[in-house]
This record gives sequence, C-alpha cells and structure tokens, in this order.
Amino acid sequence: MDRLWSPWRSEYIAAGSSAESERGGCVFCRIQRDSSQDEKNFVLYRAEHNFVVLNIYPYIPGHLLIVPYEHVSVLDATPSSTTNEMMDLTKRAQTALREVYQPAGYNIGMNLGAAAGAGIVDHIHVHILPRWIGDSNFMSSVGDTRVLPEDLVTTYHKLHGQF
Repeated sequence: MDRLWSPWRSEYIAAGSSAESERGGCVFCRIQRDSSQDEKNFVLYRAEHNFVVLNIYPYIPGHLLIVPYEHVSVLDATPSSTTNEMMDLTKRAQTALREVYQPAGYNIGMNLGAAAGAGIVDHIHVHILPRWIGDSNFMSSVGDTRVLPEDLVTTYHKLHGQF
C-alpha cells in the first residue's frame, strides 16, 4: 500500500482551539452574536437553535456547516431541541445543494474532538459536502493546494435563497 504524507496539516490540526483563543474566542460564537454581518460571514440561514454557514475553508464548493448557537463541545450534552433542528437543517441543506449543484452524492458528518480532526474543537457542528465522481485528486495531498472552481461569494449567492 502506498502512503502519501501531508505534514503541513499537522500545524493546522495542532493549532485547534488555541488559535481560536488567540483570535478573540470561538469563531462560531462571534458569528452567531452579530446577525448584521451575515453576508460577510456567509451565514445562509438562522433558525431557532442553529445557523447554516458556508465553510470558509471548503473542501469543495457548497461545503456547508450547521452550527448550534450554544457553545457546546460534545454531542451527547446538546439539548435534543438543538440536535433535532440540526438534523432538520441538514436535510434542508441536502435539498438546497441538490437543487443548486446536482451532486452525485454527499458527505455528512461531525468531527468531535481534536483526535477526530475537529478544526474547531469546542463548538460542535455538522459538515455537509456535495460530491461528484472524480472530484478529488492529488492536488491537496501532494501539492498543498485545493482547487475550487468558484469563490465563496458566488457559492453564497447561489445557496442563500434556498433557505
């Protein structure tokens, strides 16, 4: 079996929540407190317990996050009203992505804790990514480069009206 190494990722993973505190706290909490900046922050929709936002470091165009307003780090401590709404918003996000991008599939999931790859360790969130056959390549692993065919502003305007 061949293995490809991408050691530059270790710095990003190790930064985790310490980088958050250096920048003035949790980015999700800052975003949820200031709805006047929703377009600048790429917030697509605000519900009662959660909001939908574009991932500003997307793996692929349309990479969405469902984020609870409550700053909580573990899923099993999150109120069911929040997690029920998270799942409903995940379903709505899948529908929106289908209507706008017509993907061949989806990745939907959570990374809970630094060891699981969570970039923001202390604030849970769901990732929803549209996927197509052949959309991944070696650019990310070998060239430390991610190829994205559209910018975040374009993605935001395509998806904003879907919620």
